[in-house]
Amino acid sequence: MIPKTGLYLLINGLPFIESRGAIPVGIALGYNPILVFISSVIINCLLFFPIYFGLKILYERFFSEIRIVKKIVNRVRRKGEPYIEKYGFIGLILFVGVPLPMTGVYSGTLLAWLAGIQWRKAFPAIVAGVLISASIITLASLGMIKFISFC
Repeated sequence: MIPKTGLYLLINGLPFIESRGAIPVGIALGYNPILVFISSVIINCLLFFPIYFGLKILYERFFSEIRIVKKIVNRVRRKGEPYIEKYGFIGLILFVGVPLPMTGVYSGTLLAWLAGIQWRKAFPAIVAGVLISASIITLASLGMIKFISFC
């Protein structure tokens, strides 16, 4: 059995779930919402580096011919490229920051890599997007708790 803290940390690192799932779980488990927010932001931001640098090594050498990986890559490209083409840096922030399915650190980093954005330019956009998304999710989670306790 995974302890509560381990569960929270595991959810935070899961692809395409990330802070969108971890923040509500952490708050529901009774952790301090501020600490949940801060730890989620830190964990999600740190995910950027292995994803970005791992893509070059792993995707190009091993995964580029795997059907499901190609499908995910093409879906992220199709969904995110309009943001990058139209808004550039701000588009990447919005892509990561709006808490919708298939947007977040994993897909945002993949999108930055696909668009050829250097990591030094992509990382600040990812951080800004994570801050926006985590703020929205934290406020929504706290609002739901207030609503449920009111009923």
